Amino acid sequence: MVDHHAALLLLADGRLPAGAYAHSAGLEPAVHDGHVRTLEDVRSFAEGRLETVGRVAATFAAAACHAAHGSSVDEVRLAALDGALDARMPSPASRATSRQLGRQLVRVATTMGAGGHVALLGPEPHQPLALGVTCAAFDLTPRDAALVVLHETAAGVIAAAVRLLSLDPLAAHRVLADCRSRIDELADLAEADCVGDVVDLPAAAAPLLDVFAERHGRRAGRLFAS
Repeated sequence: MVDHHAALLLLADGRLPAGAYAHSAGLEPAVHDGHVRTLEDVRSFAEGRLETVGRVAATFAAAACHAAHGSSVDEVRLAALDGALDARMPSPASRATSRQLGRQLVRVATTMGAGGHVALLGPEPHQPLALGVTCAAFDLTPRDAALVVLHETAAGVIAAAVRLLSLDPLAAHRVLADCRSRIDELADLAEADCVGDVVDLPAAAAPLLDVFAERHGRRAGRLFAS
C-alpha cells in the first residue's frame, strides 16, 4: 500500500496558503463581545466548534472525498452536498467565508496538481468540499479528509486565541492536544456517516456563531476576516 501521510500533513499544515490563517473561526467576535476571556473559555469554544460545525464540516468533507474517489467522480452527489451544506449555514456571512476559503483552496490544489478533480466543484465551492475532493486527488481516505477539517477547526481557534488574548502559546496548544482523542472519535463518525443520504448527514448548529459572523462583518478595526 502506498503511504500518503506526507500529503495529509501538507493539507493539515496551517502554513498552506489557502487563507485560513486570516480567519479566527468566530473567536474574534466572541472575544470582542466578552464571551471568551480565559484559556478555559477558549477550551470550551474549541470543543463546542468541534461538536457542532466541526462535525458537520468533517462529514461533508469525508462525503466529498468518497464521491470523488475512483475513476468516475459522482458530480451529482457533489452538487447535492454543496446545496445541503449551504442549507446548514443560516448566516450569509458564514456561507461567504466558506466559499471564499473554498475558492482559495481550489487555487492551491490546482497548483499542487489536483486541478482535474477540483474543477468539477465549480468556481466557488464550500471549503470542506474542496478539501474532500483535494484529499481524493491525493488518494487520501474520507477519514483523512475529516481529520484535516477537525484539526483545522480546533487549531484555527487556538492560533487566533494566542493573538487575541495574548495567551501562553504552550498552554494554548495544550488545549489542542487535549482535543486529540475527540478529534479521532469525530473522524470515525464522519467516515461512518459520509456514505448516507445527503439529507441524513449531520446538521448540528451553533446559532451564536451565526450571530457573531453577521456582527463581525460590520465591525471596524477587525484583526481577522471572520
